[in-house]
Amino acid sequence: MSHRQDPRQFQTLLREHEGIVFKVAGLYARHAEDRRDLAQEIGLQAWRSFARFDPRKAKFSTWLYRVALNVAISQLRKGSSHWHGTLEPLERHHLESIGAEPAPEPDERLAMLYAFIAQFDALNRALILLYLEDRPYAEIADILGVSETNVATKIGRIKQTLRARMTGAQNVGA
Repeated sequence: MSHRQDPRQFQTLLREHEGIVFKVAGLYARHAEDRRDLAQEIGLQAWRSFARFDPRKAKFSTWLYRVALNVAISQLRKGSSHWHGTLEPLERHHLESIGAEPAPEPDERLAMLYAFIAQFDALNRALILLYLEDRPYAEIADILGVSETNVATKIGRIKQTLRARMTGAQNVGA
C-alpha cells in the first residue's frame, strides 16, 4: 500500500509535524477559536491533498508548510465569514500561541519583532516565518512557489525594514 492510500501514515506524519500547523495558524488567526478552526482546516486540506504528496519531490515538512500557508493566506484573502473574529496578523498578546506548546514569556525585543512582522502582508509574513525557522532559501522558494533569488531579495528587504523599525522603536523608548 502506498502512502497515498494509508491514513495511518498521514496521521503519523501530521502528528510529527503538527508544530508547523500551529505556527501558521498562530501567525494568521487572532483568536484561540479561530486558530483551532484554521489548524483544523489546514489538517483537512492536507489530508485532501495527501494523495498528491510525492516524497521524491519534497520533504513532508516542506509540503505541509506549502499547504498550511496556502490555506491561511486563502482564508485571509477571502475574509471568510465563518471565523469568529477575523484572520489577521499576530498581535503582541498572542505570542504565547505560536508553536505547539505555549512559549515562555517573550522579552520586549521579541514582542516588538513579532508586532512588526504582523504589519507585513501575507507573503512577507510567510517568508519571514520560514526564514526564522531556518529553512534554506531553496526550500522557502519551493514552499512559496517563487524563485530562490526572489526569496533572497525579499528577505534582505524584510530584514532591512525590521532592523530600521527595531532601531527606531528602541530610540523612541530611550
